[in-house]
Order: sequence, then structure tokens, then C-alpha cells
Amino acid sequence: MFIDNYLVYSIVFSILVIATVLYYTRDRWTSHLPNLPFSRWFYSRLPGGGSSSFADDMEAGFSSSHFDLAGNIAGNDSRAGLDDQAKREINRIMKARRCNFDEARRIYTQDRFAKNGIGPDGRPRDPKFVSFS
Repeated sequence: MFIDNYLVYSIVFSILVIATVLYYTRDRWTSHLPNLPFSRWFYSRLPGGGSSSFADDMEAGFSSSHFDLAGNIAGNDSRAGLDDQAKREINRIMKARRCNFDEARRIYTQDRFAKNGIGPDGRPRDPKFVSFS
């Protein structure tokens, strides 16, 4: 009887220790897991209006101290919000590279600049470009 209880308690304790270690180190190993089809079920958006607004963008995490949408919301700004294609791409960058919104927005902007022939400093890469200041 004592052996059976000891074995059960040891197994339960081992499982708890392993689960705790996995929980605290999840940032290191979750990026190596494949994207499972049911992973999006855990964080689904609440149903709302079909149109995007600044409140929806802020709720989705597309705001920061450098890109503050609170002023737009407080001022009852009636504009549509951020571009849907850009939001999808920034969200993909945030998930893939595990970075915050500001860093993902910087990466997205630099990629768009590069596709349009603009350097990271904002100047055109065209060798024939002449600028008068």
C-alpha cells in the first residue's frame, strides 16, 4: 500500500515539476513548434462591426507610446483605422519574430521602402536622384 501511494505521489510531483519548467521556459521552445490549426481558437476576436476602427486596432495591439491611438479614440475620429493589409503583415511579423508593435512597424516600413527603392534613411536609392536643400 505504501509503495503504491509513493509511486502515485512521485508521478504527480514529477508531472507538476515538468509542467512548471515547461511553462516558465515556453518563450524558448514555443517558436520551434509548428503552427497548429487550432492555435487561433485560443485568441479569437469578439464579434463586432465589419468596419475597422481605431478602437479595434488598439484592442488588437496595434498601438504603443510612439504610435498612440488613444488620441484618435478620445477625439471621436471617424476615419476607418489602419490599413487591413498592413495590419495583417505587421501582425505576422510580430508573431514570427516575437517583437513588439513598434519594432514590427519599423520592419514593415523598411521592407516597403526597400520594395519601392527607398533606403532605410528615407532617401531614394536612385543614383540619378538630385536633392536641393
